[in-house]
Amino acid sequence: MSEREFIANRIAVLTVSDTRAIAGDKSGRTLVERIEKAGHVVVDRKILPDERNQIADQLRIWSANPEIDVVISTGGTGLTGRDVTVEAHRDVYEKEIDAFGTLFTMVSFQKIGTSAVQSRATGGVAQGTYLFALPGSPGACKDAWDEILVKQLDYRHMPCNFVEIFPRLEEHKRRK
Repeated sequence: MSEREFIANRIAVLTVSDTRAIAGDKSGRTLVERIEKAGHVVVDRKILPDERNQIADQLRIWSANPEIDVVISTGGTGLTGRDVTVEAHRDVYEKEIDAFGTLFTMVSFQKIGTSAVQSRATGGVAQGTYLFALPGSPGACKDAWDEILVKQLDYRHMPCNFVEIFPRLEEHKRRK
């Protein structure tokens, strides 16, 4: 670890499911537990049905909120007709973090082999907020958090991390 001080991120968690409630939301609970254990703050948590417009609207609300740095969704990233989370995320992204999905696939391949090809995990940026869409299984949430996000959301992680570029995410909007 570097000599940098830890900076806690403010994170919102969204579970996308037509059938789950908070009490039975194992994937959302997995994320909340890991986020808090890492020293970050969960500022909001919701469950929404697999409805593209509702998901995109919630992502826009959270992205516009200056009290939220990161949004992590779980569920709706598969290949079936009701899996629309990735499309909703892409409706909101200003920039996609292409390598997030690639790296998640690499991590998943080590755990589940070629079944990793069925995941469409994605990441992007909107209004200075990071947005990540993870599959709806607790295992996938653990893998994404433990292998990628816990490091990239830690300012002390070197040689680089998402936190250190927060101030520059919206530099294109500044007056010249």
